Amino acid sequence: MASIRRTLSPAFHGRSTQNGAAVFSSSPSNKLLHKHFPSSTSSTLLNLVYRRGWRRSFRRCLFFFLIGLLFGITPFGQMDADIRPKDFSSPDLRPPHVHLQSDDPIVSYVALGVNTQLEQHNEVTDSIEPLKQLIVVTPTYNRGFQVYFLNRLGQVLRLVKPPLVWIVVEEKTVSLETARILRKTGVMYRHVVSTRNSSDVKDRGVHQRNAALEHIERHKLDGIVFFADDDNVYTPELFESLRTISRFGTWPVAMLEQNKNKAIVEGPVCNASRVIGWHTNEKSKRLRRFHVDMSGFAFNSTILWDPKRWGRPFSNPIRQLDTVKEGFQETTFIEQVVEDESQMEGLPPGCSKVMNWHLHLDIGNVVYPKGWLLEKNLEVTLPIK
Repeated sequence: MASIRRTLSPAFHGRSTQNGAAVFSSSPSNKLLHKHFPSSTSSTLLNLVYRRGWRRSFRRCLFFFLIGLLFGITPFGQMDADIRPKDFSSPDLRPPHVHLQSDDPIVSYVALGVNTQLEQHNEVTDSIEPLKQLIVVTPTYNRGFQVYFLNRLGQVLRLVKPPLVWIVVEEKTVSLETARILRKTGVMYRHVVSTRNSSDVKDRGVHQRNAALEHIERHKLDGIVFFADDDNVYTPELFESLRTISRFGTWPVAMLEQNKNKAIVEGPVCNASRVIGWHTNEKSKRLRRFHVDMSGFAFNSTILWDPKRWGRPFSNPIRQLDTVKEGFQETTFIEQVVEDESQMEGLPPGCSKVMNWHLHLDIGNVVYPKGWLLEKNLEVTLPIK
């Protein structure tokens, strides 16, 4: 294999001829190279360095380094050297303060109107009181018009603002038919049973109302108690006016006589809300102390279970009596609740408006079919031709 070796140029060798032999100059750099490398290797490295012109490159690098250093230390502007912690605090994002002038008619009027409305709203909110609860007691029993009476009364009670609880009392046992009617009315109710035998009492509702009174007294229900028989007709206005009663309230009731030949009004005669007399047309009942129908009065339920609040001298339970004659149930019961007319409130003011009617629409001892379903078809009265 051939090898090529380039001879050194005489221009790059600082040699002299002594005795016909060529030798290198004795410079310090040459001595250092002769010390560490052989003569052939040293000559090769020196040749490479001198050929690349390292001195020129070094001078250029030094020149540009000095120029860069000069630009780096030369100030071209002013810098605030006073750096304090407040310079790094978060900026104030609050809106600028606006000075409202009191002499501005538009601003003054708006501020006054807003304050007045707020004050009126607070007064209305403070004056709102929760409505009194109405406790409507209805005795019922198995008869032909029972479903009609209960549905009619239930639809009226749906129109009354809550709170209202409807206590429906049956005899001996709870019937599924009555329970189904009560569920469909959408009125909050309690289905109560009277276990006492009412066959020997002409007014079978006496024991049923007493069962409701015992329920109210046992559970200490707070509200206005009203005996609403299912065969009467009532206006929603009557139930709303009951909430104005403090202790005992009464009002006139229009009714048909038993023979349905004449309509009469029975109830209080009032001067504003003060009871000063009574309406009555029945001679046999003139011996009564208070001439009022069973659905013509209402009272505060706390009289039943908190006698000390009303200053009652005795704490005997207030109940309807089953030993008195017919027509005297109302007056004997009211005598246990109030002492005289001074403790009564006439409704509405002046007692000049009839708000319920007693029509006597019973049809005897006709009972409804079980489940309101007929097992057999009725007899045909008019055949189809």
